[in-house]
Parts: sequence; structure tokens; C-alpha cells
Amino acid sequence: MPRGVAIPEIRQHLFSAVERVIVCDGPARLSGRAVTAEAGVAAGLLYAHFTDLDDFLASYAVDRAFLVSAGASALADRAGEGSVAGNLCEAALATPLETVRPWARLLVARPDLTGSVRAILGEGTAGFDAFEGAVAAYLTEERRLGRIAATTDPAALALALVGVLHHLVLSADTASAETDRLRATVTALIDGSTATAPR
Repeated sequence: MPRGVAIPEIRQHLFSAVERVIVCDGPARLSGRAVTAEAGVAAGLLYAHFTDLDDFLASYAVDRAFLVSAGASALADRAGEGSVAGNLCEAALATPLETVRPWARLLVARPDLTGSVRAILGEGTAGFDAFEGAVAAYLTEERRLGRIAATTDPAALALALVGVLHHLVLSADTASAETDRLRATVTALIDGSTATAPR
């Protein structure tokens, strides 16, 4: 990028660049220079907006955790409407898996960043923690409405769904493969809970 050209939303521009670096080279190869080279900006630009690489990565982790949290929050208004499996899949896919994948891989490689996220967004309110809590609350309401079996354990099922999502974003090669497997697995899990629910 030519020197002196203003870049709108530079933080998001750099966040997108770090995602591409993680996907292509893995979290272990992360450096400020790798990110700015991928972003096509001067090497010092990252440090004009962030104290150091750790500050940049923490800010990125918080930003993406907030996106995942926001995607799950819509579940609260979906109880009693549509299909249970469809609602859960929509919530899981509200944040594109192409965004969730590098974020999750970074947190696995840098578990200290999870503490930074929780310190800013709050315990149980960020990322996969927030998704798990939102799913459990949603399933509790669907159980009350009789749309899933009375014997369903919402907390256990929510944890299982988070585990599935986490596994897929860490292991699948393509977003389409992740999406297809997620939909199939969520449907299978929910079908098991609705089979004995009152009609």
C-alpha cells in the first residue's frame, strides 16, 4: 500500500490480516512483521495503534470473542419459533466460521489470551463461554415449552454443541465442510432430544 494512504478501520484491516496469517502459517509463525506484510502496510503501523504484539493479539481476541458472543445472543428471542436445530445452527454460524477458525486456533496456541478476553468482557460472557450459556438458556426455555424432551439436560447439550463447534473449527479444512458437519451433528443431537418430547 502506498505510503500516506489512509486506511479506513485500520484495526479491522490488521485483524483480518492476522487471521490470514494464522490460517496460512499457523499461530506459531505470528509476528508483527508478518501481520503488517500481509496487511500491505508499513511495519510500524501496528505499533502506532497497539503497545506491542501481545496487546494487538489481545485486542484481536477480544474483538472476535465479542462477535461470537453477539451471534449467540439472538437465541433468547427464538424459543418457540422455527426448528430447535435450525435455531442452534443459525446461532453457531452467525459469526462466519472463516472468522471463528483463526481466533479459536490462536486461543489454543496462546491460552493466556483467554484471560485477557475474560478480564475485559467478563467471566462467562465471552466467545464460546457466552455461546454455551446462551444455548443452555435457550434449550431450558424450549424444554419448558415442550419442544424438547423433559429429560433433556440443557447444560450438557450446550457443552456438547460447543465441543462440536470447537472441534470443527480446529480440524476441518474448509468452511463448507465445517458447516455441513455442524448442521448434521446439531440435527442429530436435537433429534435425540425431540424424539420423546410431547407432541
